[in-house]
Amino acid sequence: MIQQPFPVIFSGHGSPMLALQHNDITRNLSRIGGQICSRHGTPRAILAISAHWYVSGTFIQSAPQPRQVYDMYGFPEELYQVTYPVPGDATLTRSVQNLLGPAVSVNDQWGIDHGTWTILVHMFPDADIPVVQLSVNRDLSPQELYDLGQKLAPLRTQGYLIFASGNVVHNLGRVEWNNPGGTPQTLRFNDYIIQAVRNHNDDAVIHYTSHPDAAYAVPTPDHFLPLVMTLGVAQGETVAVFNNTCNLGSMAMTGFIFGF
Repeated sequence: MIQQPFPVIFSGHGSPMLALQHNDITRNLSRIGGQICSRHGTPRAILAISAHWYVSGTFIQSAPQPRQVYDMYGFPEELYQVTYPVPGDATLTRSVQNLLGPAVSVNDQWGIDHGTWTILVHMFPDADIPVVQLSVNRDLSPQELYDLGQKLAPLRTQGYLIFASGNVVHNLGRVEWNNPGGTPQTLRFNDYIIQAVRNHNDDAVIHYTSHPDAAYAVPTPDHFLPLVMTLGVAQGETVAVFNNTCNLGSMAMTGFIFGF
């Protein structure tokens, strides 16, 4: 019997201090995690796609106990004490290899980075769901990454949750520390992407560079491309927007959940 498909999630992560915060953003993450488990059951494992594993190559992890990566610098010591000791999942690793074939290789040099654990620590705080991370291949075009996402879609009916993390708008060079909201450029681009996703206009997201504010909103593609991959997985399913919040001027925390 084919299992009801698990949802597909893209979440903004912003500052890694999110792991320690308790606010509307983190409460929404906790709510979504709880609702997924109540509606669909606990996922067998999570395939995580993080903006922070942006490398030349498509890689999947196979470590039975992947290390937690503290890939951020200059933050309070309290943040480096946050632990999220999830196991890996060999069956999920093999499933990804079967779906992607020779396009993917095993690489255990990385781990579960802060793009993943700062979100999952709120969504699934018990750290009892295995996590396997998949890289974002910097050598592939947005269309190729979208196509790769399409190939991962069968995992949803095998009990796996596909979760991606990045930011719709992410420009560290233009951060305004005293700005609790977003700049006009941030708001325009964020609204444009939200409308495109809601209208299932995947081409507009894939070709995001055509927007006048794209160079400001996405100065480097690493944080945006996980969204493109999730659109490939979701294939036009119903979508809900969560955490539609812009802060620090040039950051958008916007998240999408498909098939929920």
